[in-house]
Amino acid sequence: MSGMLTLSNGQTFTGHWHGIDTEIQGEVVFYTGMTGYEEVLTDPSYKSQIVVFSYPLIGQYGIQAKHIQSKKIQAAGIVVAELYEGPIEKGAMALAEFAKRAGVPILSGADTRSIIKMVREAGTMQSHLSPAGALPDVWKPIQTQFFADEQKQQEVVQSGEGHPHIGLIDFHYKSSILEELLQRNCKVSILPHTISTEKLDALQVDGLLFSNGPGDPAALEALFPVYRDWAERYPSFGICLGHQVLASAFGAKTAKLPYGHRGANHPVMNLKTGQVSMSSQNHSYVVEEASLGQTPLAVLYTNVNDSSIEGLYHPALPLMTVQFHPEAAPGPAEHLELFDQFILAIQQKKKVKIHA
Repeated sequence: MSGMLTLSNGQTFTGHWHGIDTEIQGEVVFYTGMTGYEEVLTDPSYKSQIVVFSYPLIGQYGIQAKHIQSKKIQAAGIVVAELYEGPIEKGAMALAEFAKRAGVPILSGADTRSIIKMVREAGTMQSHLSPAGALPDVWKPIQTQFFADEQKQQEVVQSGEGHPHIGLIDFHYKSSILEELLQRNCKVSILPHTISTEKLDALQVDGLLFSNGPGDPAALEALFPVYRDWAERYPSFGICLGHQVLASAFGAKTAKLPYGHRGANHPVMNLKTGQVSMSSQNHSYVVEEASLGQTPLAVLYTNVNDSSIEGLYHPALPLMTVQFHPEAAPGPAEHLELFDQFILAIQQKKKVKIHA
């Protein structure tokens, strides 16, 4: 069956339809990595987006449970140049079957090169994915807020029994972030992002990790004063959305990039050491450098390609944030040491308390 991707600027791209017979709308974004589609599709940061893959063949190694980053596919739709439908490793599931079970359609045979070029030139936009070439009746606004329906207090979930005790502030975290903490023998309490300060303090955590997540950090503006209070009292580490939220909590502003950073080969520079390393990224928003003058924060990492901010630190507090994903999944593992630095900051603060 044929299908079509329609962009809100009127451009259409046809292909072969796989999966359920339904129409969807979502912000069209593109991912430039050669591998990692399992992690990308289940990464909560891609929630409700239509993901276009630049690599010409997707699905070669199927889907394996160990690479899944959340309980389901988070993307609303998938667009590829060619969908691999041949044999895969025993125990893996074909991408087409995985998407079908999740109710997520795939459009294959599309001119992904032209789609991506258009998005790069015009910026991300709303798009419509449909079978048989149906056109949208009404264009819905791009969804950027994902937390309005999650204000009910959820239960705290604990994993691991070691030390230190990390509070993982859950904005829709990737499972690989939790796994990195557990591999370092941490006890982790997964906390709803709306948890009260009273309940947080009662848990006696040693440090806080503000997770990745989807959408606009401004959706969490009402909680910025709370998050600043926490970060001033607990060693804190922010990743992706968590980076943006902590920066905003200390007074910085964020802005949306024309087409975002999504790939596994984005070079970043550590301004303290001058070292350049490759990073895995998936974000639409960035912290505006001009707004940092009204904050106590300083720049730690910048993007080599466009000079945007990729990391911050507080000169007087054990606080560090990164826009990229140090846990990779997918991508290079060059920044796993940041988890070790976070744990070291916690240990050093505990020593100060002991000797005080």
